[in-house]
Formats: sequence, structure tokens, C-alpha cells
Amino acid sequence: MEQQTLAILHNANLKATAPRLAILKVFAGNHLPINAEHIYAKVRSSNINEATVYRTLASFEEKGIVKQVDLRKDSTYYELASGHHHHHIVCTDCGKVEDFESCSVDKISDKVLSQSSKFSVIKEHSLELFGTCNACVKK
Repeated sequence: MEQQTLAILHNANLKATAPRLAILKVFAGNHLPINAEHIYAKVRSSNINEATVYRTLASFEEKGIVKQVDLRKDSTYYELASGHHHHHIVCTDCGKVEDFESCSVDKISDKVLSQSSKFSVIKEHSLELFGTCNACVKK
């Protein structure tokens, strides 16, 4: 993982500082989107302050290392942008998040573009579904 983390920073033309490495390590250990508060809780024992976490996330987003994911929660969530293409389903009752890989958005995109008079290209997409998980349905 260390080599992969160093490569991510090198490809983004960022120095491999201790805070950047620590924050990327948190992402490597989480396969679901995480917020800055969770990251800070994981790295604060390394003497990394909260402002550094937010600045690092902003620079990572600017360089395309992470992307924001809208989970309709009280804070902004992020995930590695270099991961495999996937989407999320979110329980609106308990907040549980699950990844899913099925994606038929290309067909929808083609139809949207054919009906649009103002757009000719879709560069990327994000899809989050909101519902109720099995545990909350049983309550």
C-alpha cells in the first residue's frame, strides 16, 4: 500500500508529507465514503490537526485524488477517485451505506443528450440511491 500511496501523491505532483500519507492510509482502510470528522479521529494521535485534514482533503479533491459523495448527511463525504466505478445506496433511516456496481447510466445519458439542446457531452456521473435497509424495514 505504501508504494501505491506514494504513487498517488507523485502522480498528483504532491509531496509525500506525513499528514498526506496518514490521510490516504485512512482511505485505504475504508471502502465506503468517509467524512473529515472520521478521518480526523483516525489521525489526530499522529499530531495532525483538524485544519490540516480539511486543507488536505481540499487539495486531494483539487488534484482528483478524492471526490465528494452526496449521501444527504450533515457533513461532506469523500472517497478515493481512483477506485473502481461504483455507486451507493443509502438507508434514509439509519444511514447505512452500501456500494453497488451495476450501472446503466450510459443508456440514460445518451437519451438525455439526444433531448438536450444545451449539452453535447457528459464527462462523468454520480448516482446515489436512497431507501430503507432490511434491518430498518423490520423495525
